Formats: sequence, C-alpha cells, structure tokens
Amino acid sequence: MDWNKLEKSIDYKFNNIQLLITAMTHKSYAYENDVESNEKLEFLGDSILEFISSKYLYNNYTKLTEGEMTKVRAEVVCEESLYEVANKHNFSDFLLVGRSERSSNGNRKMAIMADSVEAVIAAIYFDSGINKAEEFIINNLKDSIEKSSQNVGMKDHKTVLQEKLQENGNVKIEYNIIKEEGPDHDKKFTAEVKCNGRTLATGEGRTKKQAEMNAADNALKSM
Repeated sequence: MDWNKLEKSIDYKFNNIQLLITAMTHKSYAYENDVESNEKLEFLGDSILEFISSKYLYNNYTKLTEGEMTKVRAEVVCEESLYEVANKHNFSDFLLVGRSERSSNGNRKMAIMADSVEAVIAAIYFDSGINKAEEFIINNLKDSIEKSSQNVGMKDHKTVLQEKLQENGNVKIEYNIIKEEGPDHDKKFTAEVKCNGRTLATGEGRTKKQAEMNAADNALKSM
C-alpha cells in the first residue's frame, strides 16, 4: 500500500503510520491475519466527530436553535455523508478487508467506508491530538454543514407534497421501490409516489430514502 498517497489526500502526515493502517483494517481482515481491527478507533472517532461538529455549529451558526443544530448535525454526521468523504479520498483503494469481503467488493461498501472515516479521525487524534482531528473533520464536512444549515428550516419534499395533496381532504399517499440496480457497494434505487392509486412521479437515488424524496420532488415540480 502507498500510504503516502493516502496521507497526501487527507492532508495529514502520520508520526505513527501504524495508526493509519489500523484505521484502514476491517474486522474481516483482522480476523484472518490476527491483527487489530479499526473497531475501537471507530468507536472513539464517532464521539470525537459528534463533539467537534457540535462545537463548530455552536461557534459558527449562532442563529440556529438547539433543535436546528441537532438536525444539521444528524444530517452531516451520518453514513451517507461519511461515505462521501471516504470516496473523496479513495479509501476503498486502501481498506484492508478479508477474502470474503473482497470478493463482494466489501472495500467499497457504504457502511465499511463510512466507519473507516471515523477510525481515521481517532487515529489522527491519537497521533497528534484533538486540534488536528478537528482540522480533518472541518475541512471535510464544513461544506455539508453549510448546505444543511441553509435547508434546516425548510420542510422536506415528502412533507410538502403530503400537505398539498391533502389540502381538500385525506388522500392515500404511498411510496414504492420499483427498481433496484447495481452491486451492494453502489446501489441505485428508483421509487414511485402514488396518490389514491395513481402514479404521480418517480425518482432515483443511492438510498431508498433519497429515491423517495426525489420522487416527491418530481411530483411537486409536475403539479
């Protein structure tokens, strides 16, 4: 593995490279090779991530309420968001996974990649302290935090669609996943939204939730 390449991508040079290697070691590889996995680092990294993102929101988004900050944090500190960070730095090229996981592209699975980001956060913390860990977190999530903060007061598409459709009384609204494509690590879902049995629109997304939200958005645009 060219660990220097990964260090360059995340803009952090480890004093103890073994911390980075452990952060990239999935439990399946650890079991097969009798080495330490990244699970403990992931556990700590999750807490550090929540603390630092909370601190950043508190200091930089003073007009948000406690409830709004909680919503922004939940949207940013989530599997999808961390998966995007891992993709940005090509973590899949460096993740050490066992033979069974490797055969099913486990190094590209959303959950495994997202967990590795939390592990890297803890690895940086142990290597240099909280300030460097904070630097990594903010550099990678500040844009997502900004975007989420701008939308926090807005109702989501499904809620807006429901309100519009029920203006003249109760109606039956349902969402169905009508297509699922791609391997486990790179799924694409297609959802449809129906009102009283009539299809209003469809939408695509990398998760079922995202596909349903896009279906609702497309339905709103067509109204």
